[in-house]
Amino acid sequence: MFQAVVRSRTPVVRLLSPRTSILETVRERKSRNDPKAKSKAGRIKTPPPVDPVEMVVLKERFTKYTLIMKALRLQFKEEMLRKRYEEETGSLAEERAKQEAEEHRTLMAWNDAENLRLRKIRELRVQKEADAAEERRKEAVVLRQQELESHIAEKEREILQLQEEAKNFITLENLDQQIEEALDNPKNYNFAIDKEGRVVKKTMMQ
Repeated sequence: MFQAVVRSRTPVVRLLSPRTSILETVRERKSRNDPKAKSKAGRIKTPPPVDPVEMVVLKERFTKYTLIMKALRLQFKEEMLRKRYEEETGSLAEERAKQEAEEHRTLMAWNDAENLRLRKIRELRVQKEADAAEERRKEAVVLRQQELESHIAEKEREILQLQEEAKNFITLENLDQQIEEALDNPKNYNFAIDKEGRVVKKTMMQ
């Protein structure tokens, strides 16, 4: 009997245990009318904190990722459409490529000629601007020279005027003569004038 039990693949514990029906409990969901659980009565659900710097970095990376993926999709789509078009058209695609290459060479030649024409116009304009600037510089030099000469002439006139006025200056040699002239010709500056500059009141000298 024990040999039969040992040879069988069923465990001994299961053979010796009484056969009972196994019932699994299933937890059902709450209905709409059920109140909140007592353990969660005062619970306030708050969202997890978000780091602003991390959010900015993630947003920037997500934007770059979106752009890169969009560019890759468009590139793959373009390659797929080009292959399909070449397979469908065959020799027409080759002929069209030759035409496009010829058109490209023509446009490049026209572009080079246009660039050459514009370069000549630009060089002429730059030369004119340089000549005008040189002319303005020469005029400024002449104007400064004239101003300097005018300033020198004015200073010379002032010097001559001072030399003429110096003849009437009071010196040790003519001090007695100037005193006698001042006593012989007294001047009274104690007077009042109106708005037009006329003398309206004058105090007699004592």
